[in-house]
Amino acid sequence: MPLDFTAIDFETANSSNASACAVGLVRVRNGEVVAQTGWLIRPPAGHDRFFDLNTRIHGITAEDVADAKGWSEQLADLAAFAGADVLVAHNAGFDMAVLKRASEATGDECPPYRYACSLQAARRVYALDSYRLPFVAAEAGFGSFAHHNATADALACAHVMIDIARRLQVSDVDDLAAAAGIRVSQMAITEAPVTFFPAAVA
Repeated sequence: MPLDFTAIDFETANSSNASACAVGLVRVRNGEVVAQTGWLIRPPAGHDRFFDLNTRIHGITAEDVADAKGWSEQLADLAAFAGADVLVAHNAGFDMAVLKRASEATGDECPPYRYACSLQAARRVYALDSYRLPFVAAEAGFGSFAHHNATADALACAHVMIDIARRLQVSDVDDLAAAAGIRVSQMAITEAPVTFFPAAVA
């Protein structure tokens, strides 16, 4: 089977995983990047307060997303781009939690994606002092990029997985996972509570 997947990256407004404020998506077909997109998101109500720490990281403010579509309006666009692909993210646990928690916060059904983690794969394949995305991307031959721009991060992640597949001489995500000793996981529905944040500091 060919190396097909969609790389994904979220940025969040605050420490709530439901507070998605941007997403980047990159489609890979047969080991080549063929499409990319990304957009701002108005975080779900109750999760829409922007922490200064988060804004310092990604540069996105409440004003930037004021006219953006909300999660419910955009989930279909995200799903249309990703299709039935395996999702790949750097530290995938975080990005899958954003997908799940934002959907829970808005009452939307979260698609049960299969997913793999480029961070886990990189730790098995590369010998680096740091496995933060910029260092891993550099090892993969992907030069400097706008770290914490969601689309740029998704593109870097895609190139990391393409390089790891090349090094392991495998041609699909499942074979990559097996060769690297990692798992392709499946998103599961849970009843975990969602933490809400006040709209403004008291």
